[in-house]
Amino acid sequence: MSVPENNLRHVATFCGQCNCGCPELFIADDAPAERRVIITDDFGQKIEMSLDQLDVLVTDIKTGTLDGLLTKTGA
Repeated sequence: MSVPENNLRHVATFCGQCNCGCPELFIADDAPAERRVIITDDFGQKIEMSLDQLDVLVTDIKTGTLDGLLTKTGA
């Protein structure tokens, strides 16, 4: 079951420096708990996850878990 787009609460846009359809983070308050967080990309795809899963991702980012990935790709 997909969440209708009109039930999405916008939280953040990642990049936002262009008009290319930058990745965005939404909360779907009416969605089942395991699909409440939605991240869209600029290719029309989306990831749905729970708030608990988002918390793990944010914690990993804050503690530097993903830092090595960025240095390996040259970003």
